[in-house]
Amino acid sequence: MLLLASASPARRRLLQQAGVPHRVQVSGVDEEGIQEADPLQLAQRLALAKAQAVASTLTSEAVWPSMGVLGCDSLLVVQQEVWGKPRNAAEAADRWRRMAGGWGDLHTGHALVRPSAPGASAAPLQAVVSTRVHFAALSPADIDSYVASGEPLACAGGFALEGRGGLVVERLEGCFSNVIGLSLPLMRRWLGPGALGQALG
Repeated sequence: MLLLASASPARRRLLQQAGVPHRVQVSGVDEEGIQEADPLQLAQRLALAKAQAVASTLTSEAVWPSMGVLGCDSLLVVQQEVWGKPRNAAEAADRWRRMAGGWGDLHTGHALVRPSAPGASAAPLQAVVSTRVHFAALSPADIDSYVASGEPLACAGGFALEGRGGLVVERLEGCFSNVIGLSLPLMRRWLGPGALGQALG
């Protein structure tokens, strides 16, 4: 069992579709309170903070999930600016006017906090996975229509690849699932053959 320290329904769907047994506990971390100039380090710090916040609530070995606690955070970098979720529709539309026809880099920080052996401390596993995203050249009307759907307001970078956003992304360079919320290939490497056996069984 994996404990996902995230409120993201997209991350939960990815784990469900991959057959990874999991449950969810939202971390409650104040993301605005964590500052870091480098976007990769910021994504990693946020992911680790979420995983550690949830792990700190697990008071006995009996309640520890066997696969550990997973925290994730995604950021989009466009024209050297770091973007999380848009604050409102006007900001989402402004971002899309800048994104349309160009490239962005989607960085997802991953942190897996594992149960410690008696008398030992297990270091968290940490990694940032990056994917390049080429956005379609949209008309102002297309941008307004997409923003009006409400989808961009709920997603890092202002688009959801698994939803309407799939219509406005031309191509990707790198991990597909990473753009949705977490890297499944990374999960395979971290969780090992036992987890893969459960998923494929």
